[in-house]
Amino acid sequence: MAKNDKKRRDKKGRILDTNEIQKKDGSYEYRYIDMSGEKRSIYSWRLVASDKTPPGKKDKPALRDMEKEIKKALFKGVDPYGGNLTVVELCERYLSTLVGLRETTKSCHRTALNLLKKESFGYKKIRDVHVSDAKLFLIKLQKVNGKKYHSIHILRGVLRPAFQMAYEDDLIIKNPFDWPLANVLIDDSHTRDAISREMERKFLKFVKEDEHFSQYYDGMFFLFKTGVRISELCALTISDINFKKREIKITKQLQYKRGGILYIQAPKTKSGIRTLPMSQEVNKSLKHDVSSRIKPAIEPVVDGYTGFIWLNYRAKKGLRPTLGYEWNKWFNNAVEKHNNIYKLQLPHITPHICRHTYCSNMAKSGMYPKVLQYLMGHADIGVTMNTYTHLGIEVAREELMRLGSV
Repeated sequence: MAKNDKKRRDKKGRILDTNEIQKKDGSYEYRYIDMSGEKRSIYSWRLVASDKTPPGKKDKPALRDMEKEIKKALFKGVDPYGGNLTVVELCERYLSTLVGLRETTKSCHRTALNLLKKESFGYKKIRDVHVSDAKLFLIKLQKVNGKKYHSIHILRGVLRPAFQMAYEDDLIIKNPFDWPLANVLIDDSHTRDAISREMERKFLKFVKEDEHFSQYYDGMFFLFKTGVRISELCALTISDINFKKREIKITKQLQYKRGGILYIQAPKTKSGIRTLPMSQEVNKSLKHDVSSRIKPAIEPVVDGYTGFIWLNYRAKKGLRPTLGYEWNKWFNNAVEKHNNIYKLQLPHITPHICRHTYCSNMAKSGMYPKVLQYLMGHADIGVTMNTYTHLGIEVAREELMRLGSV
């Protein structure tokens, strides 16, 4: 070694680069300034990859390997320190920025986060997640774990904006979840297409005449003939009905959260608050439902509301209004029973399909789009108009025949 050599060296005589230090205990330190101007340091017992970690000391990547990653990240304008967040930590951080959410949305977010916490992917460092990793993780959830497309769609609805936030905060170079989900996963969810008038009649006839399912007939009929949301049906009280004027006031929704707690929630938009006219058949059916309703000794109360039209008398925790998931179950069970008896099979039917069917039938009947938008409680006319664009060739042919063009 030259006598006048003033270059800093480690205990093995190797020249140390700028900002590299060997401490008294033999470990190495590299100091740098991060994206926000803060002083940071990283440590390792090894300067280069060929060095051995001293016995009993924690093994980490070599200091110079970590230096390269930091310099590369800083050159690209990415904060190398922020990339140490795990996927779960990032999602929790993202969800903490959301305010004013409806309870139903919060519930979906909790479910997504709980799913993520059960997967090893949730504990990967966000800087180590690439596009292929993101795709393979969601494919695994569907093919190996048996998760439904809808559940994965909700999870991706948290992951994509969370990683987008990380990208905008300069924590990562690219959002690994920024791609169309339908290009990677098989959409195994049931379509929400409207059913034909014939299928509607067959289903309602079966329900009305069935010894067990006839108890749900009036509610199912109401859904098909008014197009209300299932949460709106569950929230209906006797005071919402004016039989004299044949009007139904839709002002609220019945929801439930963890622990079986029921609560009343206002519609998502002002458009959801509306007064619906009753047809003669709906008026007759609803009168029958109200008159045949068994008046309980103590009416269930939810957030000050009472007199709910549709009650579940068999609920485990006592008398309460019916809930959306129960109607879904009753529809599914009725369809299953019908299809086990008859050769002509009924399609999948849910309360939401009833809503689609009503909307489709009104559009086929030539109802003005703005009137239909009001009845459906759609905030966006585009949602209503989408029904008109899916009417099909048969409806188009019928309309042309009516106008004398065919």
